[in-house]
Amino acid sequence: MKTLLRNRKALTGLAIIAFIVLVAIAAPLLTQYDPAARTGRPHQAPSLDHILGTTRIGQDVFARLIYGARTSLAVGFGAGLLITLVGTALGIISGYRGGKTDEIISFFTNMVLVVPNLPLLLVLAAFIGQASPLVIALILGATSWAWGARVTRAETLSVKQKDFVKSAEMMGEPQWRIMTFEIFPNVISIVGINFIGSVIFAIITEATLEFLGLGDPRAISWGTMLYNAQKASALSVGAWWDILTPCFALAFLGIGMSLLNFAVDEIANPRLRTGNHLKRWSLLVRSGEGRL
Repeated sequence: MKTLLRNRKALTGLAIIAFIVLVAIAAPLLTQYDPAARTGRPHQAPSLDHILGTTRIGQDVFARLIYGARTSLAVGFGAGLLITLVGTALGIISGYRGGKTDEIISFFTNMVLVVPNLPLLLVLAAFIGQASPLVIALILGATSWAWGARVTRAETLSVKQKDFVKSAEMMGEPQWRIMTFEIFPNVISIVGINFIGSVIFAIITEATLEFLGLGDPRAISWGTMLYNAQKASALSVGAWWDILTPCFALAFLGIGMSLLNFAVDEIANPRLRTGNHLKRWSLLVRSGEGRL
Protein backbone atom coordinates (compact mmCIF):
# COMPACT_ATOMS: atom_id res chain seq x y z
CA MET A 1 0.00 0.00 0.00
CA LYS A 2 2.86 2.40 0.79
CA THR A 3 4.41 1.65 -2.61
CA LEU A 4 1.06 2.27 -4.28
CA LEU A 5 0.58 5.62 -2.54
CA ARG A 6 4.07 6.76 -3.62
CA ASN A 7 3.19 6.12 -7.26
CA ARG A 8 2.04 9.26 -9.10
CA LYS A 9 -0.19 7.33 -11.48
CA ALA A 10 -1.90 5.60 -8.57
CA LEU A 11 -2.43 8.86 -6.68
CA THR A 12 -3.87 10.57 -9.75
CA GLY A 13 -6.13 7.63 -10.54
CA LEU A 14 -7.34 7.32 -6.94
CA ALA A 15 -8.02 11.07 -6.79
CA ILE A 16 -10.16 10.91 -9.96
CA ILE A 17 -12.12 7.87 -8.75
CA ALA A 18 -12.60 9.33 -5.26
CA PHE A 19 -13.86 12.61 -6.77
CA ILE A 20 -16.46 10.82 -8.93
CA VAL A 21 -17.58 8.62 -6.02
CA LEU A 22 -17.94 11.60 -3.68
CA VAL A 23 -19.92 13.55 -6.29
CA ALA A 24 -22.24 10.57 -6.76
CA ILE A 25 -22.77 10.20 -3.01
CA ALA A 26 -23.39 13.91 -2.51
CA ALA A 27 -25.75 14.22 -5.51
CA PRO A 28 -28.76 15.44 -3.45
CA LEU A 29 -26.59 18.20 -1.98
CA LEU A 30 -25.18 19.33 -5.32
CA THR A 31 -28.41 19.88 -7.21
CA GLN A 32 -31.98 20.84 -6.38
CA TYR A 33 -33.44 19.20 -9.47
CA ASP A 34 -35.04 15.81 -9.82
CA PRO A 35 -33.12 13.98 -12.58
CA ALA A 36 -36.33 12.45 -13.95
CA ALA A 37 -38.50 15.60 -13.82
CA ARG A 38 -38.91 18.34 -16.41
CA THR A 39 -37.26 21.45 -14.99
CA GLY A 40 -36.62 23.69 -18.00
CA ARG A 41 -37.20 24.27 -21.68
CA PRO A 42 -36.24 21.54 -24.17
CA HIS A 43 -32.54 21.60 -25.09
CA GLN A 44 -31.88 24.74 -23.08
CA ALA A 45 -28.22 25.76 -23.38
CA PRO A 46 -25.97 25.78 -20.28
CA SER A 47 -26.78 28.71 -18.02
CA LEU A 48 -26.73 29.71 -14.36
CA ASP A 49 -30.00 27.84 -13.80
CA HIS A 50 -28.87 24.71 -15.63
CA ILE A 51 -25.07 24.62 -15.69
CA LEU A 52 -24.97 21.73 -18.19
CA GLY A 53 -28.18 22.57 -20.01
CA THR A 54 -31.28 20.43 -20.40
CA THR A 55 -32.33 17.40 -22.44
CA ARG A 56 -34.92 17.23 -25.21
CA ILE A 57 -37.73 16.95 -22.65
CA GLY A 58 -36.30 19.59 -20.33
CA GLN A 59 -34.51 17.43 -17.76
CA ASP A 60 -31.46 18.92 -16.06
CA VAL A 61 -28.33 17.31 -17.55
CA PHE A 62 -26.16 17.99 -14.49
CA ALA A 63 -28.67 16.27 -12.19
CA ARG A 64 -28.85 13.27 -14.51
CA LEU A 65 -25.06 13.18 -14.72
CA ILE A 66 -24.39 12.99 -10.98
CA TYR A 67 -27.34 10.71 -10.21
CA GLY A 68 -26.44 8.55 -13.20
CA ALA A 69 -22.93 8.17 -11.77
CA ARG A 70 -24.48 6.15 -8.95
CA THR A 71 -25.92 3.59 -11.35
CA SER A 72 -22.85 3.38 -13.58
CA LEU A 73 -20.50 3.02 -10.59
CA ALA A 74 -22.76 0.44 -8.96
CA VAL A 75 -22.88 -1.66 -12.12
CA GLY A 76 -19.14 -1.27 -12.72
CA PHE A 77 -17.96 -2.11 -9.23
CA GLY A 78 -20.66 -4.72 -8.63
CA ALA A 79 -19.97 -6.59 -11.87
CA GLY A 80 -16.22 -6.12 -11.43
CA LEU A 81 -16.39 -7.64 -7.94
CA LEU A 82 -18.47 -10.57 -9.17
CA ILE A 83 -16.14 -11.20 -12.13
CA THR A 84 -13.11 -11.08 -9.85
CA LEU A 85 -14.58 -13.34 -7.18
CA VAL A 86 -15.61 -16.02 -9.67
CA GLY A 87 -12.40 -15.83 -11.70
CA THR A 88 -10.13 -15.83 -8.64
CA ALA A 89 -11.91 -18.71 -6.91
CA LEU A 90 -11.99 -20.90 -10.01
CA GLY A 91 -8.41 -20.01 -10.96
CA ILE A 92 -6.97 -20.88 -7.54
CA ILE A 93 -8.98 -24.11 -7.23
CA SER A 94 -8.05 -25.18 -10.75
CA GLY A 95 -4.36 -24.39 -10.37
CA TYR A 96 -3.93 -25.91 -6.91
CA ARG A 97 -6.05 -29.06 -7.09
CA GLY A 98 -5.16 -30.08 -10.65
CA GLY A 99 -6.35 -33.41 -12.03
CA LYS A 100 -10.01 -33.79 -12.99
CA THR A 101 -10.94 -30.57 -11.22
CA ASP A 102 -8.47 -28.64 -13.35
CA GLU A 103 -9.69 -30.31 -16.52
CA ILE A 104 -13.35 -29.51 -15.83
CA ILE A 105 -12.71 -25.88 -14.87
CA SER A 106 -10.31 -25.39 -17.80
CA PHE A 107 -12.92 -26.82 -20.18
CA PHE A 108 -15.55 -24.29 -19.11
CA THR A 109 -12.95 -21.50 -19.05
CA ASN A 110 -11.86 -22.24 -22.60
CA MET A 111 -15.48 -22.50 -23.70
CA VAL A 112 -16.26 -19.03 -22.31
CA LEU A 113 -13.07 -17.60 -23.82
CA VAL A 114 -13.88 -18.95 -27.28
CA VAL A 115 -17.32 -17.30 -27.41
CA PRO A 116 -17.02 -13.59 -28.39
CA ASN A 117 -17.99 -11.65 -25.28
CA LEU A 118 -19.73 -8.58 -26.67
CA PRO A 119 -21.92 -10.44 -29.20
CA LEU A 120 -22.94 -12.84 -26.42
CA LEU A 121 -23.87 -9.93 -24.18
CA LEU A 122 -25.88 -8.33 -26.98
CA VAL A 123 -27.80 -11.56 -27.60
CA LEU A 124 -28.53 -12.09 -23.89
CA ALA A 125 -29.58 -8.48 -23.34
CA ALA A 126 -31.80 -8.55 -26.43
CA PHE A 127 -33.37 -11.83 -25.29
CA ILE A 128 -34.16 -10.41 -21.85
CA GLY A 129 -35.40 -7.10 -23.26
CA GLN A 130 -34.77 -3.74 -21.54
CA ALA A 131 -32.43 -5.27 -18.99
CA SER A 132 -32.15 -3.36 -15.72
CA PRO A 133 -28.70 -2.30 -14.43
CA LEU A 134 -28.80 -5.19 -11.94
CA VAL A 135 -29.49 -7.71 -14.70
CA ILE A 136 -26.69 -6.23 -16.82
CA ALA A 137 -24.28 -6.56 -13.89
CA LEU A 138 -25.27 -10.20 -13.39
CA ILE A 139 -24.89 -10.95 -17.11
CA LEU A 140 -21.43 -9.38 -17.11
CA GLY A 141 -20.42 -11.34 -14.02
CA ALA A 142 -21.63 -14.62 -15.50
CA THR A 143 -19.92 -14.22 -18.88
CA SER A 144 -16.67 -12.32 -18.23
CA TRP A 145 -14.78 -14.29 -15.54
CA ALA A 146 -12.76 -16.57 -17.84
CA TRP A 147 -9.75 -14.29 -18.45
CA GLY A 148 -9.25 -13.72 -14.73
CA ALA A 149 -9.56 -17.44 -14.03
CA ARG A 150 -6.94 -18.26 -16.66
CA VAL A 151 -4.41 -15.72 -15.36
CA THR A 152 -4.99 -16.65 -11.71
CA ARG A 153 -4.59 -20.35 -12.51
CA ALA A 154 -1.23 -19.71 -14.18
CA GLU A 155 0.01 -17.74 -11.17
CA THR A 156 -1.30 -20.40 -8.76
CA LEU A 157 0.64 -23.12 -10.61
CA SER A 158 3.81 -21.14 -9.89
CA VAL A 159 3.01 -20.30 -6.26
CA LYS A 160 2.05 -23.84 -5.25
CA GLN A 161 5.60 -24.99 -5.94
CA LYS A 162 6.98 -22.64 -3.29
CA ASP A 163 8.49 -24.02 -0.09
CA PHE A 164 5.93 -22.42 2.24
CA VAL A 165 3.09 -24.20 0.40
CA LYS A 166 4.92 -27.53 0.57
CA SER A 167 5.54 -26.97 4.28
CA ALA A 168 1.85 -26.28 4.88
CA GLU A 169 0.94 -29.50 3.07
CA MET A 170 3.44 -31.51 5.11
CA MET A 171 1.95 -30.06 8.31
CA GLY A 172 -1.44 -31.42 7.27
CA GLU A 173 -3.26 -28.15 6.71
CA PRO A 174 -6.56 -28.56 4.80
CA GLN A 175 -6.60 -27.54 1.17
CA TRP A 176 -9.13 -24.72 1.67
CA ARG A 177 -6.82 -23.13 4.25
CA ILE A 178 -3.77 -23.43 2.01
CA MET A 179 -5.64 -21.87 -0.91
CA THR A 180 -7.06 -19.08 1.27
CA PHE A 181 -4.14 -18.16 3.53
CA GLU A 182 -1.07 -19.34 1.61
CA ILE A 183 -1.82 -18.97 -2.09
CA PHE A 184 -4.37 -16.14 -2.26
CA PRO A 185 -2.15 -13.48 -0.55
CA ASN A 186 0.59 -14.26 -3.08
CA VAL A 187 -1.64 -13.69 -6.11
CA ILE A 188 -3.28 -10.53 -4.74
CA SER A 189 -1.54 -8.31 -7.31
CA ILE A 190 -3.06 -10.34 -10.16
CA VAL A 191 -6.43 -10.14 -8.43
CA GLY A 192 -6.11 -6.35 -8.12
CA ILE A 193 -5.29 -5.93 -11.79
CA ASN A 194 -8.16 -8.24 -12.71
CA PHE A 195 -10.61 -6.26 -10.55
CA ILE A 196 -9.64 -2.86 -11.94
CA GLY A 197 -9.76 -4.14 -15.52
CA SER A 198 -13.12 -5.78 -14.89
CA VAL A 199 -14.59 -2.55 -13.49
CA ILE A 200 -13.48 -0.61 -16.58
CA PHE A 201 -14.89 -3.30 -18.85
CA ALA A 202 -18.19 -3.44 -16.96
CA ILE A 203 -18.77 0.33 -17.00
CA ILE A 204 -17.99 0.66 -20.72
CA THR A 205 -20.02 -2.43 -21.64
CA GLU A 206 -23.02 -1.30 -19.58
CA ALA A 207 -22.93 2.08 -21.33
CA THR A 208 -22.63 0.33 -24.71
CA LEU A 209 -25.63 -1.94 -24.10
CA GLU A 210 -27.77 0.95 -22.91
CA PHE A 211 -26.63 3.17 -25.78
CA LEU A 212 -27.84 0.46 -28.19
CA GLY A 213 -31.24 0.49 -26.48
CA LEU A 214 -30.88 -2.86 -24.71
CA GLY A 215 -31.10 -1.41 -21.21
CA ASP A 216 -34.00 -0.05 -19.20
CA PRO A 217 -34.70 3.46 -20.58
CA ARG A 218 -36.27 4.45 -17.25
CA ALA A 219 -32.98 3.91 -15.39
CA ILE A 220 -30.77 6.96 -14.91
CA SER A 221 -27.20 6.19 -15.92
CA TRP A 222 -24.56 7.51 -18.28
CA GLY A 223 -25.53 4.85 -20.82
CA THR A 224 -29.19 5.88 -20.89
CA MET A 225 -28.09 9.52 -21.17
CA LEU A 226 -26.22 8.60 -24.36
CA TYR A 227 -29.19 6.60 -25.63
CA ASN A 228 -31.68 9.43 -25.04
CA ALA A 229 -29.33 12.03 -26.54
CA GLN A 230 -28.84 9.86 -29.63
CA LYS A 231 -32.61 9.39 -30.00
CA ALA A 232 -33.10 13.15 -29.73
CA SER A 233 -30.41 13.80 -32.39
CA ALA A 234 -28.66 16.10 -29.93
CA LEU A 235 -25.66 16.85 -32.11
CA SER A 236 -27.81 17.48 -35.18
CA VAL A 237 -29.84 20.14 -33.40
CA GLY A 238 -26.78 21.71 -31.75
CA ALA A 239 -27.39 20.39 -28.22
CA TRP A 240 -23.80 19.20 -27.83
CA TRP A 241 -23.99 19.32 -24.03
CA ASP A 242 -26.59 16.56 -24.00
CA ILE A 243 -24.34 13.91 -25.55
CA LEU A 244 -20.83 15.14 -24.74
CA THR A 245 -21.42 15.33 -20.97
CA PRO A 246 -21.78 11.54 -20.41
CA CYS A 247 -19.00 10.92 -22.96
CA PHE A 248 -16.56 13.06 -20.98
CA ALA A 249 -17.73 11.47 -17.72
CA LEU A 250 -17.02 7.97 -19.04
CA ALA A 251 -13.65 9.06 -20.42
CA PHE A 252 -12.72 10.77 -17.13
CA LEU A 253 -13.57 7.68 -15.09
CA GLY A 254 -11.78 5.46 -17.60
CA ILE A 255 -8.63 7.56 -17.29
CA GLY A 256 -8.70 7.27 -13.51
CA MET A 257 -9.20 3.50 -13.55
CA SER A 258 -6.55 3.05 -16.24
CA LEU A 259 -3.95 5.06 -14.32
CA LEU A 260 -4.63 2.97 -11.22
CA ASN A 261 -4.38 -0.19 -13.31
CA PHE A 262 -1.02 0.90 -14.77
CA ALA A 263 0.29 1.67 -11.29
CA VAL A 264 -0.72 -1.71 -9.87
CA ASP A 265 0.81 -3.41 -12.92
CA GLU A 266 4.09 -1.55 -12.39
CA ILE A 267 4.20 -2.55 -8.72
CA ALA A 268 3.35 -6.19 -9.49
CA ASN A 269 5.82 -6.44 -12.40
CA PRO A 270 9.35 -5.19 -11.51
CA ARG A 271 10.35 -5.11 -15.19
CA LEU A 272 7.96 -2.20 -15.72
CA ARG A 273 9.79 -0.10 -13.13
CA THR A 274 12.91 0.35 -15.24
CA GLY A 275 11.67 3.74 -16.34
CA ASN A 276 12.15 5.16 -12.83
CA HIS A 277 15.63 3.64 -12.58
CA LEU A 278 16.63 5.10 -15.94
CA LYS A 279 15.34 8.49 -14.85
CA ARG A 280 17.44 8.41 -11.67
CA TRP A 281 20.48 7.22 -13.64
CA SER A 282 20.11 10.08 -16.13
CA LEU A 283 19.95 12.58 -13.26
CA LEU A 284 23.15 11.12 -11.84
CA VAL A 285 24.85 11.40 -15.22
CA ARG A 286 23.85 15.04 -15.53
CA SER A 287 25.24 15.77 -12.07
CA GLY A 288 28.55 14.10 -12.96
CA GLU A 289 28.05 11.16 -10.60
CA GLY A 290 26.99 8.56 -13.18
CA ARG A 291 29.45 6.11 -14.66
CA LEU A 292 29.09 3.99 -17.77
